[in-house]
Amino acid sequence: MKAITQYKYGTPDVLKFEDIDNPVVGDDDVLLRAQAASVNQADWHLLTGTPRIGRLAFGLFRPKQIITGLDVAGQVEEVGANVTRFKSGDEVFGEVKGSYAEYVCVPEDRIILKPDNLTPEQAAAVPVAAITALQGLRDKGRIQSGHKVLIIGASGGVGTFAVQIARSFGAEVTGVCSPRNVEMVQSIGADHVIDYTCVDFTQGDQKYDLILDIVGNRSLRDYKRVMGPRAIYVAVGGPSSSIGFLARIFKMLLISLFGSQKMVPMLAKQTTEDLVVLRELLEAGKVTPVIDRRYELSEVPEALRYQGEGHAQGKSVIIM
Repeated sequence: MKAITQYKYGTPDVLKFEDIDNPVVGDDDVLLRAQAASVNQADWHLLTGTPRIGRLAFGLFRPKQIITGLDVAGQVEEVGANVTRFKSGDEVFGEVKGSYAEYVCVPEDRIILKPDNLTPEQAAAVPVAAITALQGLRDKGRIQSGHKVLIIGASGGVGTFAVQIARSFGAEVTGVCSPRNVEMVQSIGADHVIDYTCVDFTQGDQKYDLILDIVGNRSLRDYKRVMGPRAIYVAVGGPSSSIGFLARIFKMLLISLFGSQKMVPMLAKQTTEDLVVLRELLEAGKVTPVIDRRYELSEVPEALRYQGEGHAQGKSVIIM
């Protein structure tokens, strides 16, 4: 089968499009014929090996995972002996290591049935980004109906899901984005949109109950200025250097320890339960994936290069 492989850290030029053996199906696994995958910021970090502290998890000197990609939507080709939830022909989606390939072997508990109202490419855009948005708002941010929520980086993959998920909770949502994305962020439900090239959102009078920060390019003091007395700041993005990353987390912990305002970092955990929550929102039309660009499997390096530029409007997807 054809796949995108990575044997060292670096730029998109280190990626290879090559023939490799088809995956072997274990007793608890499902073999998918991949129909689509999508690009995440996590893919960029895995490609470049930054921040370097992350290499403790994904490979100290070279990537542990040779086939890249995290999101997948596909059709079941074969199931292992112990698999009971799926059968050949089922259309599913979920998160898996190594989705940039024609065939993907995934544990049964990492996928669920695809909503009928979504195409495979829309479904592939969901898992990593939407679960990050959901857990950031609900679990870390403790979002409630009526909360004033600020989403920084509202036009990207996580941000477009966050705007819609926050609205589904009954929050009043303000999105921060570049001027070219203002209309799009309004169209997906943001009550207010701030063009950061014209307005410094940290200098306004508005106080927020929850800030979901997907960019992480301002000082923590700036964010504190617009937080309510018991507000929560949730950091999804942050510095690319290990020292800067650790220093920022340490400062957040100190602020949370000695004040009523809370600042918390987050790393999403992929769960089937949260995929089911998202499927219900998708089926109800409360959340719709925003797709920016479409690439073929051989064009994954170009897709990652575009992701690395930081200008994606929603998600880029890979069509098999």
